[in-house]
Amino acid sequence: MTAEVTLTAPAKLTLTLRITGVRPDGYHLLESEMVAVDLVDTLHLGAGSGLTVVDDSGQAVPGVPTGSANLVARALAAVDRQVAVRLVKQIPPGAGLGGGSSDAAAVLRWAGCTDLAVAALLGADVPFCLTGGRAMVGGVGERVTRLDDRPQELILLLPPFGVDTPSVYRAWDRMAGDGSLPEPGTVANDLEAPAIAVEPRLAAWRRRLAEVTGAVPRLAGSGSTWFVEGSSASLGLDGVGSLDLDGEVARLVPVRTLSANPA
Repeated sequence: MTAEVTLTAPAKLTLTLRITGVRPDGYHLLESEMVAVDLVDTLHLGAGSGLTVVDDSGQAVPGVPTGSANLVARALAAVDRQVAVRLVKQIPPGAGLGGGSSDAAAVLRWAGCTDLAVAALLGADVPFCLTGGRAMVGGVGERVTRLDDRPQELILLLPPFGVDTPSVYRAWDRMAGDGSLPEPGTVANDLEAPAIAVEPRLAAWRRRLAEVTGAVPRLAGSGSTWFVEGSSASLGLDGVGSLDLDGEVARLVPVRTLSANPA
């Protein structure tokens, strides 16, 4: 390719998450409602090869690989393409917002690949990110049932740390085994208690967001993002860009839901 192409990769927000079983190979079966929101990564594709990952200021992003393990590199290999990619991250790693999966889905869309089976080979969230909009997602992520778009405004709270997803699922297995999980249906996200067990600071940030908004925060995926529904104005957060707690600072990011990608 000779001309640079710019792609956008929206974050994925998991509104509800239910674990319905565990396969013999250890993969967890889920039923989740997901929506795409307008917090986006940007990918600049040009001639050459290689992957650079930076933030808005051009600094390297800790915790994001730039080699063959990166989902962008894996997506390019899946569609047999070679380009140079400069990935500008807005979606924090380890936040439960599917940033890497959305980046991979953007590459698949650019290459003209709409095959959910190919997407599922890259990761559980990639099929939804390829579809976008609002959907129920089942199995290990490979079943995506589109739902009607529903315009929503939400506030994300992004703590200054990520949460390791495999550790959260291992905690769910352990808690399911010892009977310490909350009763089914008492929380919107079955991974909330396991995530707090892995990263106890999450509980304090949940309380902090609840205090300032008067709403009940929900956890995005396996964390670390908490979110509440509403606009900055309706939640009394106009002009408030962050919250502090015990010397740490978490960003507050207002987002809106996005429509589904074309079929």
